[in-house]
Amino acid sequence: MSFKKIIGKVHLWLGLTSGAIVFIIAVTGCLYAFQAEIQEMTQPYRFVQAENKPTIQPSRLRAIAEAELPGKKIHSVAYGSKTDAVQVSFYQFEPENYYDIVYINPYSGQVLKAKDMESGFFPWVLDGHFYLWLPPAIGQPIIATATLIFVVMMISGLILWWPKNKAARKQRFSVKWNARWRRVNYDLHNVFGFYMTWVVIFIALTGLVWGFQWFAKAAYWSVGGEKSIVYEEPLSDKNAQPLYTQPVDVIWEQLRKEATHAEVIEMHFPTSDSGAIEAALNADKDTYWQTDYRFYDQYTLKEIPVKHVWGRIEEARTADKIYRMNYDIHTGAVWGLPGKFLAFFASLIAASLPVTGVMIWLGRKKKKSRVSSSEFRVAAAT
Repeated sequence: MSFKKIIGKVHLWLGLTSGAIVFIIAVTGCLYAFQAEIQEMTQPYRFVQAENKPTIQPSRLRAIAEAELPGKKIHSVAYGSKTDAVQVSFYQFEPENYYDIVYINPYSGQVLKAKDMESGFFPWVLDGHFYLWLPPAIGQPIIATATLIFVVMMISGLILWWPKNKAARKQRFSVKWNARWRRVNYDLHNVFGFYMTWVVIFIALTGLVWGFQWFAKAAYWSVGGEKSIVYEEPLSDKNAQPLYTQPVDVIWEQLRKEATHAEVIEMHFPTSDSGAIEAALNADKDTYWQTDYRFYDQYTLKEIPVKHVWGRIEEARTADKIYRMNYDIHTGAVWGLPGKFLAFFASLIAASLPVTGVMIWLGRKKKKSRVSSSEFRVAAAT
């Protein structure tokens, strides 16, 4: 058996075993591609009328939000532009799992909406994309494994696509639309698959960074990374004398004046009496990789340096920035709205490949069955 035939067998059986899951991953990815833009257009409580008055401090917004959702653990208070509602986030994984956001007018303190972020259409789509609508401990490894198989399939697909000669090369770059449907289907799988691969390979590889820790570490190391990729909250000095009753407010006031370039300022309250205050300053609200993460001692307000990649952006090396870009590359947001459209259409084509691939396989099985039947009739007649 030739090398290409072996690759063809591998491509076929990997496709048959993972095709349905790849289809779900790709379709849910398409559905989620423009969720931010859609939600901004359909959720008016995200916006307010700009007013010529000071915005409310984080500690007061925290109190307002906690009165709205009593008993839940606050995560952060995020300030956007002058026309954005403040988003106060609550989440916890154990023992009770929840993720909520309270939208508040930053000028008046009026609660505009308390939203359960675990329910609704887009959370449902994301649950399918990450976990296949199964418990995370079961669904996540299945999704990660299917993604790894799909990467192997894209590589094997390129090998199968490679033309034998110049004459065959002309047929590899365009679909022969006026041919019979089986040929059109073959071209859709072969030609569109070739073009799609150069985009989806990056979407799949960035997905594997979340899927497998060993892959994440290997990817970061391969581009020259030297820091830890595991987020770890630094500790405050509990023996120090507290300087302020509301230290988060003090840090927030300081950063508002200092980080005038930031489109989003997100303040995180300490998770314990030894935890630190985290401030996330994002220069571009449409992406995440440029976020400047800073940590402060909750007692002395001194900045605490960290050894992982989630620190100050000015201290991030090239490898750190590439790793930080993982989500933005995965969604195409790193290239703006055109990048999102590119990721959307590439994922749409990826979703079609299991379908066209199965149709090619069924067509070949049917053809072989006809050939076998004809040979049987000829043999019986003689």
